[in-house]
Amino acid sequence: MGKVSKEMVWNKLKEVIDFEIGLDVVTLGLVYDVQVDENDNVYVLMTMTTPMCPLAGMILQDAETKIREIEGVNDVKVELTFDPPWTPDRIDPDVRAQLGI
Repeated sequence: MGKVSKEMVWNKLKEVIDFEIGLDVVTLGLVYDVQVDENDNVYVLMTMTTPMCPLAGMILQDAETKIREIEGVNDVKVELTFDPPWTPDRIDPDVRAQLGI
């Protein structure tokens, strides 16, 4: 069994900020799936708030960089999808309330 847990990956992803919005990608609901295999390879499936997001490349790279900071991580793949499309309903409910959404 590997040393890297899904929880470790989710916690690192909370450090990845969408600077246009000022919130992290987990709170925004941009992360759809996190998988860690027995060899400590990490797979993340995520989206952006819009297919036209000008910061998409930077956010994806930041996610990969942050995950690679976890001790024991072997390989990292961050995949971008727009299926299903992101909606504000995916934002953390407490944050939605604060934003008045």
